[in-house]
Amino acid sequence: MKKSSLLILALALSPILWGQNQAIGTQELKEIQDSYKKDANTKAIHNIVIANRAIKTLSYNSEIAQHNDDFFKYRVDVKGITDQKSSGRCWMFTSMNNLRPIVMKKYNINKFDFSHNFNYFYDILEKANLFLENIIRTGYQDIDDREVVFYFQSPVGDGGVWNLFYNIGEKYGVVPDVIMPETEHSNNTSQLISIVNERLRKGGYDIRTAFEESKYIAHSGLMGSITHQANEIKMSTLKDVYRVLALCLGEPPTEFTWKFKDRDGNIREVKTTPKEFYKSIIPSDYNPNNFIMIMNDPTREYYKIYEIANYRNTIEGINWKYLNLPNEDIKKAAIASLKDNEPMYASCDVGKQSNTKSGVGFMDPSLYDYAGLLGIDLNMDKKARILTRQSGSSHAMLIVGVDTDEKDNPTKWQFENSWGPVSGNNGYLTFTDKWFDEYMFRIVINKKYLDSKAIKALSQDKIMLPPWDYMF
Repeated sequence: MKKSSLLILALALSPILWGQNQAIGTQELKEIQDSYKKDANTKAIHNIVIANRAIKTLSYNSEIAQHNDDFFKYRVDVKGITDQKSSGRCWMFTSMNNLRPIVMKKYNINKFDFSHNFNYFYDILEKANLFLENIIRTGYQDIDDREVVFYFQSPVGDGGVWNLFYNIGEKYGVVPDVIMPETEHSNNTSQLISIVNERLRKGGYDIRTAFEESKYIAHSGLMGSITHQANEIKMSTLKDVYRVLALCLGEPPTEFTWKFKDRDGNIREVKTTPKEFYKSIIPSDYNPNNFIMIMNDPTREYYKIYEIANYRNTIEGINWKYLNLPNEDIKKAAIASLKDNEPMYASCDVGKQSNTKSGVGFMDPSLYDYAGLLGIDLNMDKKARILTRQSGSSHAMLIVGVDTDEKDNPTKWQFENSWGPVSGNNGYLTFTDKWFDEYMFRIVINKKYLDSKAIKALSQDKIMLPPWDYMF
């Protein structure tokens, strides 16, 4: 045996060298305990932290925070703040917030909002169908297969991204908020989702049971149409899901009459269908061929297109796709869009280094000095935070403003949020350009604002990622 092979074998068999199976023993515990030096500084910090004061409050960097202001060189024309309440529909609110100014201009009105409840109804119904179709497709795979486990872990949820709104809008349309108002269960979705998922898991298990039984029937030559049986179970399940949604959210209208008063005091009336209304208010180029999701993911190669398998809500809809770009390219395109009075759907890690309290609304990578307060090392770059699941996109908002220096380089940006006017600065959040680098992830933007290199990259074949990928 070669010396190199012996070395590999020895390392493999040595838990000490590999650091495996090493409990905290007496010696190790003493070394750890001795590292905690109870000097005057440590005692002072201990007394402060232990006195029922939150670490976040104590680590707040007021010197950074005092530079927060609400002045932006380029800011789009937006009006009104929406509130998603206790729901995960930020992606839907943000997508619709992008379209609200178009409706207000078209109908000469000062205030308008869409019915998020209407689109939420169909989003959950379609996700339920997609789940059941996936269970049928994987019917002969083991129950502990990674893909099957992934589907059963969370059959449906109210989270999503822009392509989900596009799928539902194209198929079912949109309506004004007064046509299908919010309900207790659209504003507070956890119990509704829990019940729907319980029914879906039962339906999914019944489908898998039918597939399991078909294995034995097949050997006797008496096998019927398993697909037909599975579809019957699926339809029975979907009928129950529809019933729950209709009871909790109301039934969506197939046509409606919308009455409103315009800025000139005129009472106006629009009779139409949800799909016709949707087509009447979206821009002519509002589709995935023109509106591109661009993303900063330093764990993967830039100028490549990635697609997340099965990340959609309708069977026939489009998956989540994105073009991976460096932050500097994303910023240039975003500034061009804002200069042209076009806000952008965006998503980020909103909970990191952010103060969303009423009247503040400020985000900066140094806003909270946890490491300095506690005397520990928390230094990781964006790539490391993504790969270790320390950071990931958690919330969608609309980018509506940017401030720049004398050379037109960005210094700070602004979000229009969907947490109501009592959150942040009257519903808006300001974030520095440094925060953009660390915690911004994706933007949906008209491709006309991308440079030639990014446009060329759009023609590539897509790299498919699994639905359980660490970024999603």
